[in-house]
Amino acid sequence: MGKLIIIEGLDGAGKSTQAELLSKKINDAKFIAFPDYGSHSGKIIGEYLKGAYSGLDEPDSAYSASSFYAIDRYISYKTAWCGDYRAGRNIISARYTCSNLIYQMAKLPREKWDDYYNWLLDFEHEKLKLPKSDAVIFLDMPLTVSQELLAKRYEQDDGCKDMHEADMKFLQKCKAAADYAAEKDHWLRIDCAVGTKPRKIEDINTELYEIVIKYIK
Repeated sequence: MGKLIIIEGLDGAGKSTQAELLSKKINDAKFIAFPDYGSHSGKIIGEYLKGAYSGLDEPDSAYSASSFYAIDRYISYKTAWCGDYRAGRNIISARYTCSNLIYQMAKLPREKWDDYYNWLLDFEHEKLKLPKSDAVIFLDMPLTVSQELLAKRYEQDDGCKDMHEADMKFLQKCKAAADYAAEKDHWLRIDCAVGTKPRKIEDINTELYEIVIKYIK
């Protein structure tokens, strides 16, 4: 098997940008990202994020919405990267199972997080047989900074944000869930800001590269 390395972070942390820069430095790895909006399952996720399914912001939707993302990963694994991974090629992914731990677990009261954590890992890794990650690297960007970056991305049009990106209270819960998961699963962190200012993209990527190389070399 190859190594499976995950680049994780809240919305606006720069996961896609960092993965793209990393792909220019590591040519022999396969780079993937979730959700896969071009797939059938990805289209369902896109509809969910636009609020198409009523009630999915309620606590019980932590499980139903999790299944959307898990199936998206399952389809991607079976059709796009299983062969490479099993043949020994390293896989680097922007988001993975850990994203459910952030965005779906945050919908639940804190006392139910342990139960959700156990359910999710059993569902994705035992029932669906999705590979477990070898490392999760969390791009830790303060919410105030990431919101400014998202505003620039959408040219100050808040209407372009999905229902997660637009809900600051929810994102604060997501940050707490990320801290819980990071401690429980020993995620590696990269601080992406100094105070209220984001670090240079190139500096973050250099740190990211050094971490990834230790795992895949």
